[in-house]
Amino acid sequence: MKSIRTALVLALLLTLSITPAYSANKDIIELQTQVQQLQQQMTAMTRSFDERMGVMKNLLEQNTDAANKVSAAIGELQASVNKQQQDRSSQVDQISGQIQALNDTMDELKVRLAKLSKQFEDMQAQQQSMAAQQAQAQQQAQAIAQAPPPDVLYNNALRDYNGGKNDLAVQEFSDYIKFYPNTDLAGNSYFYLAEIQFKAGDYQKAAASYDLVLQNFPSGNKAAAAQLKKGFALLELGKQDEGAQELKHVIQRYPRTTEATQARERLRKLNPTAQRNR
Repeated sequence: MKSIRTALVLALLLTLSITPAYSANKDIIELQTQVQQLQQQMTAMTRSFDERMGVMKNLLEQNTDAANKVSAAIGELQASVNKQQQDRSSQVDQISGQIQALNDTMDELKVRLAKLSKQFEDMQAQQQSMAAQQAQAQQQAQAIAQAPPPDVLYNNALRDYNGGKNDLAVQEFSDYIKFYPNTDLAGNSYFYLAEIQFKAGDYQKAAASYDLVLQNFPSGNKAAAAQLKKGFALLELGKQDEGAQELKHVIQRYPRTTEATQARERLRKLNPTAQRNR
């Protein structure tokens, strides 16, 4: 346990001591705060674990001593029964009852020992889980510390997208979402990933990616475009009713935008069945 605590403290100090190549950002600070909180939780868990281990150790020792005494008593009683059986047959039933009671006590002690062992295993599993979570948080903090600044990463991704380097742009937009998921530009990154999927004809994934923009960044600058393109993707999948509904939402929510104009035009081109549903 001391080795684990020491390793965690050293890893955290190493993370905090790295001089960033670029200005610190809110995500790194938040993640480092989470690492500190996890370390505090780990310390409290370890302290509680040590205390409970001491109690459990005492209980195990007491139960073991009791079991040994019971076993010795059973042996003595059994010997007494064998010795006195011929001339004291009247006492056999009484002694047998005592032996049965002692055997019952032994069974209860075994059950208690099994429960204590199960609690011990559960505590070990919780400790290992906490250690794994803290290690993961530290790895994420180190990865973010080594990542390019958000503006640089996003601009590189957008440049490669506009230059037709879709594979590289997909990697860069994905990295931006991974390292900076809570920024406004993360919504743009989801949108451009959806655009790449739409152009590639993968309308199912494109619709899902557009939907991520609407769910996570409903007030972002790509919300109207995402809803419009989600409607287009659904229409390409043959889901005319759902696609038409998305286009109507664009008109209702963003009535004076270019996206609303495109939605009206596309609705006019739908077949008569879709027109009636609309």
